[in-house]
Amino acid sequence: MTTTPVIPRQPAPTLSLGPAAKTVDAMKIYGKEQTEVRALDGVTVDFGAEVFTAIMGPSGSGKSTLLHCVAGLDDLTSGHAYIGDADLSRLNDHALTLLRRDRVGFVFQAYNLLPTLTAQENITLPQRLAGRKPDQEWLTRVIQTMGLQDRLRHRPTEMSGGQQQRVAVARALAMKPQIIFADEPTGNLDSKAGAEVLAFMRNAVDVMGQTIVMVTHDPLAASYADRIVFLADGRIVDEMVRPTAERVLERLKLFGD
Repeated sequence: MTTTPVIPRQPAPTLSLGPAAKTVDAMKIYGKEQTEVRALDGVTVDFGAEVFTAIMGPSGSGKSTLLHCVAGLDDLTSGHAYIGDADLSRLNDHALTLLRRDRVGFVFQAYNLLPTLTAQENITLPQRLAGRKPDQEWLTRVIQTMGLQDRLRHRPTEMSGGQQQRVAVARALAMKPQIIFADEPTGNLDSKAGAEVLAFMRNAVDVMGQTIVMVTHDPLAASYADRIVFLADGRIVDEMVRPTAERVLERLKLFGD
């Protein structure tokens, strides 16, 4: 198995670069009157550039809803979500599709790899669909950072779950996105494979200057982040910088979930 280069952990970056994404007074309501559920209840939060941010909270706290709304996968009921300086609420469907394609990467629990394509073909698929030639120097750097040099000719069925998820991360990175959103990216992996993927994501931030926002319920996964935002009942209730798994676990106990 390819090992991750040992790279000293850098101090958590500041937000001096400006936020890569943010929400302002974000509200997401499902249902009406007696059935109304406020999944997001006035959330204002910045996600700093070149920072690995985790979003945590009990079940039903709104963490995946926040991720999907700031990523442009779902609409807010009111308030604003931004990618860079682009207000998603002001974009039509075509402009939003282009923004997601050009400036956003996605990684989910399901690897969403095409089984008939090799790892390299899966990684470069978004560029091909957009009619673009990959930046070969950047692509080589992504592949090396993800440790996939020896797996490029393999199809998904010939790779482990951890390797498939690394391909999914590489695919997200290959477009040089402004930000990557990851929703429980290690949820389908065993602890060893999950740690492997998280180490590579950490590497992408430290070595490549990537920005990652990740939803997770796992204290160990969250400990790879620079910063954690905690949600409860659709509101931000706490933050933590330079987290450890032990500190995160203690904080989660306060939710009683």
